[in-house]
Amino acid sequence: MSTISIHPAVDKGVAAGSDDFGGGKLHCHCSDRQVEVTVEAQCAHNHVCGCTKCWKPDGALFSMVAVVPRDRLSVTANEDKLEVVDASAAIQRHACKACGVHMFGRIENTDHPFHGLDFIHTELSDERGWAAPEFAAFTSSIIESGTPPDEMGAIRARLQELGLTPYDCLSPPLMDAIATHTAKAKGVL
Repeated sequence: MSTISIHPAVDKGVAAGSDDFGGGKLHCHCSDRQVEVTVEAQCAHNHVCGCTKCWKPDGALFSMVAVVPRDRLSVTANEDKLEVVDASAAIQRHACKACGVHMFGRIENTDHPFHGLDFIHTELSDERGWAAPEFAAFTSSIIESGTPPDEMGAIRARLQELGLTPYDCLSPPLMDAIATHTAKAKGVL
């Protein structure tokens, strides 16, 4: 197994999820008054992401992010500690003001293809059974975070070794969903 560290949750192999998993609680990294988010659903489209906006654990090249239905997510403890990281971003990332961990991301724009889905980091949960990551998105973006470009071949090889096909966008089904949404909005479909 390679010595390239992608993300702590996948570095020793990608663990399978559970078909009957019904959700769990996510917690920030504070030792006092942890923010708690309750998710009452299995996640979908779990993936590792190289973008510069997603929260990453210390030392990780990629974040790990999935989506859940917006109406299945609620903040159940210490909501007063949350703030939106960048109000101008399409995804409003709600982070703990004390530890900086992004607890969930929400799209408020009702015209956005992913409106109605909230973005979560399943590694913030102690429960096991979340859907496994399926691919790597925005792989080249890790260069923007300081990864030397000459390391990208080895990083893509490591992602392939883990079964996480690297894309420099989203996976084909998600790109199709965006294009379908746009076509319907334009009246083409």
